[in-house]
Amino acid sequence: MFSHRFISSILYGVLTIFILVIVASFMSSLVLKYTNVTEETFLWILIGFSFLALFIGGFISGGKSGQKGWFAGALTALFYTTLVFLTQYLSMNQGFDSQQLLMHLGYFIVAILGGIMGVNVRGNSFAD
Repeated sequence: MFSHRFISSILYGVLTIFILVIVASFMSSLVLKYTNVTEETFLWILIGFSFLALFIGGFISGGKSGQKGWFAGALTALFYTTLVFLTQYLSMNQGFDSQQLLMHLGYFIVAILGGIMGVNVRGNSFAD
């Protein structure tokens, strides 16, 4: 059902998301430690960056898949959400609350849009 190319495109997208999130976490921890910025004022910037990371991950997965960009973006977001949920559940024994469910629904939609755009702007930069 899924080709090797399609599965690898999803993994590239998820890996991109995690790299972007790790870099953003590191940078935000430096900003919070060495400036007077509080977490409350920085929260919206981090949320925006999270949506941007999911869009970029969906864009890359859609571009690398070359077809069905919406589906590649959706699976990328689903895989990311599943990993976040499992990490949260296994480490803190907590499921998602309603706010997190809405956030991940937004991530899902943004990653689908990224996948659609990625497959439509596919060029030589995405070629294997």
